[in-house]
Amino acid sequence: MPVTVPMDRTCIVMMSAVGDAVHVLPVLTALKRHRPAMRVSWVLQHGPASLVRGHPDVDEIIPFHYGTGWRGYREVRALLAERRFDLALALQVSLKAGIVTTFVHAPVKLGFDRARARDANWVFTTHRIPPGPRRHVQDQYFEFLAHLGVPHAPVRWNLGPWPQEREAQRSFVERIGAPYAAIVCGTSDPDRDWMPERWAAVCDALARDYALQPVLVGGPSERERATAAAIVANARASRPIVALGEGGLRGLVGILDGATLVLSLDTAPLHISVALDKPVIALMSQADPKRTGPYGRSDALVVNAFAEPDDPPDEVLWVRRRGRMGRIAVDDVLERVARWKAGAR
Repeated sequence: MPVTVPMDRTCIVMMSAVGDAVHVLPVLTALKRHRPAMRVSWVLQHGPASLVRGHPDVDEIIPFHYGTGWRGYREVRALLAERRFDLALALQVSLKAGIVTTFVHAPVKLGFDRARARDANWVFTTHRIPPGPRRHVQDQYFEFLAHLGVPHAPVRWNLGPWPQEREAQRSFVERIGAPYAAIVCGTSDPDRDWMPERWAAVCDALARDYALQPVLVGGPSERERATAAAIVANARASRPIVALGEGGLRGLVGILDGATLVLSLDTAPLHISVALDKPVIALMSQADPKRTGPYGRSDALVVNAFAEPDDPPDEVLWVRRRGRMGRIAVDDVLERVARWKAGAR
């Protein structure tokens, strides 16, 4: 049953992963739609902060510099000591998030139930959502809204591009000069990456059979740049354009938004693409797509290397399975491209 609590001043504690920050946005937009005068502060690390800064529903970003060790905790504690809130939403289940939650001055600190709160995170909250089944991460966040009596539909991210970013987006699209497919070719975990030579074969097919210019996107890390260079070197019928790190995360939003099609590994740009309502082919291996795959989409465009024949069909699995990207063949990805061309979403 929904509970009634003051929400005029709300603090969100979800600090680190960019993909998780994307999943928080529909919670934020629903809260603001329900109570437009609400003021929302969000404790965030630099990476996701660079994505959501400027969002129309984020009133304040409180920076948390995790990489500086205990100094980061002292700094965020000092910032939070100056503020008073009615409600804190503890959406991140980790010890560091629990510690930061203790710094928030709010009579109600709402977190996950004991079974789903890792690192004893439930200790740091005053109220907890009821226990529930394992679900998609996005739906789990919506449980917080249900507990507060706030409708989550319609699901909106409002991720942009912002009006001031449209000119940079137009400039990029004009530079490409043709319809393009954005390819997210690297992640923070090599085990979730796909073989460059296979990406190159996909690039060739996109250019040859679908008249799509392959554009390689993602972060500017040395490993991702090496992957992109290997893709370019192995391409035969295409000339992939490398746009890694171009314009930071906000620039990536514009690039993905301008794409005709997105092909992505299991990483944050996958969820950004969903937020932008782009058709996206997802290559999944470590995590159950029913838990972290493209939200609200059918599985028609998901290449699922995670699944096993004896997996329960209706159960969302919370396990990691490693060493599986080699199971994904070029034809598996091209089959999804053909499905997209035929109208699948």
